[in-house]
Amino acid sequence: MRRHDDKGSEPDERPTGATTGTPGLAVELRGVRRRYGRGTGAVNALTDVNLALPRGTFTAIMGPSGSGKSTFLQCAAGLDRPTAGSVHLGGTEITGMSENELTELRRSRLGFVFQAFNLLPSLTVEQNVLLPMRLAGARQDRHRAAAMLAQVGLADKARRRPAELSGGQQQRVAVARALVTSPDVIFADEPTGALDTGTAAEILALLRQGVDALGATVVMVTHDPAAAAWADRALFLADGTFAGGVEHGTATQIAARMAALGTPTARAGVSVGAAA
Repeated sequence: MRRHDDKGSEPDERPTGATTGTPGLAVELRGVRRRYGRGTGAVNALTDVNLALPRGTFTAIMGPSGSGKSTFLQCAAGLDRPTAGSVHLGGTEITGMSENELTELRRSRLGFVFQAFNLLPSLTVEQNVLLPMRLAGARQDRHRAAAMLAQVGLADKARRRPAELSGGQQQRVAVARALVTSPDVIFADEPTGALDTGTAAEILALLRQGVDALGATVVMVTHDPAAAAWADRALFLADGTFAGGVEHGTATQIAARMAALGTPTARAGVSVGAAA
């Protein structure tokens, strides 16, 4: 699952020694930096990122193209290693984990929803939902899968294959798959980018329901202010660092804040703490 967009570059200032995560936080980044390349050609994708997200919250990460959104998600989800700083998920520091340990963590404690759905076409809907359990070597709980499919309105589609479903239905399956293991965090990467407006709203409502009814924690990268308005708060990245946020904002308020990111004041880096 690791993305290879760093052209083979490796972190050169990996932190040493484990640190303790703050109780009650689902996601915590401390002084995270990610640099690609070396010397004069180096690119700083993230610069001193500090973030604290409580459990049971829905956070949207926004920013202009090249702001570091994708790099943030990759580092926060253990898909890439930061050059410096530490990342904690569910109170566990993941920064110094081996690749095998990270793979196990992603399978058992994280959920993912991607723009392209990422369902396996040869598997049924039920089998796709059960896949995280299967990969983790856990018992495949068909009752749990059925409950998740009912939660997303697809109780009658368990035997279908992805090609027999609409795009919106496939994304519903992806949401059910992300929820099935009750993960510490669900990372959603532009989950509505391939959907029409009405279907997108349905998917966002499901993520919102996962937070409100099931206690899930959702971190969603999006470029869409209307999508971000479903979150508890929208946080803005600019030049690889956080530049403030909007709590319970409307799409109009979030769009206005995005437009203001070009100003020097808006681009000043801030530490984003846990919401009150």
